[in-house]
Amino acid sequence: MNKIRNSTFYVKLTHWEYWNFYVVYAFVILYYIYLAIKSRTLLFFTASNPGIENSGFIGESKSEIFRKIPSEYLPPYIFIKPKETISFVLDKLKEHEISFPFIAKPDVGERGQGISKINDLDALRYYHTHIHVPYIIQAFVDYELELGVFYYRFPNQSKGVVSSIVRKGFLSVTGDGKSTLKQLIENYPRARFRLSYLENKFAYRINAIVPKGETIELEGIGNHSRGTTFLNANQLINDQLRHVFDGISKQIDGFYFGRFDLRCKSIEDLCRGENIRILELNGAGAEPAHIYQPGFSFWEGQKVLLYHWKVLYQISEINIRNGIKPLNFQQARSEMRKHAQALKSIGI
Repeated sequence: MNKIRNSTFYVKLTHWEYWNFYVVYAFVILYYIYLAIKSRTLLFFTASNPGIENSGFIGESKSEIFRKIPSEYLPPYIFIKPKETISFVLDKLKEHEISFPFIAKPDVGERGQGISKINDLDALRYYHTHIHVPYIIQAFVDYELELGVFYYRFPNQSKGVVSSIVRKGFLSVTGDGKSTLKQLIENYPRARFRLSYLENKFAYRINAIVPKGETIELEGIGNHSRGTTFLNANQLINDQLRHVFDGISKQIDGFYFGRFDLRCKSIEDLCRGENIRILELNGAGAEPAHIYQPGFSFWEGQKVLLYHWKVLYQISEINIRNGIKPLNFQQARSEMRKHAQALKSIGI
């Protein structure tokens, strides 16, 4: 029985955070159809954030979004085209005072695809050689906390809402003084799903016994697809925090709905609006990610998703009435094809 319960299949079956997208979103898709009929606009949601390409639902450029965010909230970053020489990249790093390690990510991507922590020159050469799309180099932020803060504001109102906070727990294992690193990974379902990748990444010590009490961070990228644990931190929501994100969002022209992925030194700093570094801003395609905490009810998760789609519809309708035009079917099809091609071309 224990063997069955510890199997990858059983873990995925009993934890809905791992379920297929179309299963998780079945009710949302039905609700979206209702909203589209009500709106008489198939792609109404692409009017939600007029300041972001396609409202941040598909194919948006990270660098273009960064240009709209106040610089005091951003880590230093540079935009790189794959045709540039490695010497050009090194000169840009020096110019912007970005040192190893840093984060490299495709300018257009999704669900963590192509994101890497670059620790040295060899890793940079490999990344630059193998990626086939424009990408961003972003200074690594070593602040202790990484959070996803979901925020929305109706275009006709001055105050918004912080509706979700997720705290990210990076994939790691702790030694017991008896097990090898591989055994620790195999015994931890969240890590086991990425065994092949981790065997390659930690080839130099994969079969070594990990000393008791030593914690090894297996993945430093805070993405669910990388094994990150999403923890419900909604208890942190208060008026002070809402005021902070009202101030940030109002400086981002045409932004009303989405999630700030950020790092901060402490919750106290976050509530004061200090020592915050925004790693990404996701628009209409963003999720209130606290619902993926292990043990969070599937049905409660559905309520949260449906509620946010209701808000997305309401914001979009206000913008449409104010003259913002959503994408039509032909435009959307073109954007989807372009986005699919970009993902295929990432190469990393």
